Amino acid sequence: MRTQADRWRHAIGFELTGLILVVLGLNWILGAGIGHLGVMGAIFSVLATFWNYVYNIGFDKAMLARRGSVIKTLPLRLLHALLFEAGLLVATIPFIMWWLSMSFWQALSMDIGLVIFYLIYAFVYNWLYDYLFPIPAPHSKQG
Repeated sequence: MRTQADRWRHAIGFELTGLILVVLGLNWILGAGIGHLGVMGAIFSVLATFWNYVYNIGFDKAMLARRGSVIKTLPLRLLHALLFEAGLLVATIPFIMWWLSMSFWQALSMDIGLVIFYLIYAFVYNWLYDYLFPIPAPHSKQG
């Protein structure tokens, strides 16, 4: 298991690196100002964190009420991930439309692009993080 300090380093590194990459990428693609995009990215980061907390509590309560357990099968994990992303899209698309003066379809396309980016980014980030900061081997207890 990772230490609490290591988990904080991981989470903060993930958010900051992702934010920098998204802001620079959108600046390059859209030509929008870095400050303007940075504010949007920071708002989305806070929103996603809040949504993650609320959504997971609600999903677990629904599972407990419906199934009597919070243990997720593979299909339930897929449903969990899809509903999480759908909820985030519902929350972020109107903001993108307003903040970047985009149509619904432009905002939807951009938001789906961000979802795809973060799926790939999360995989690569976690892989590199585990390589750069390996989990120490457990010490065996001698009796």
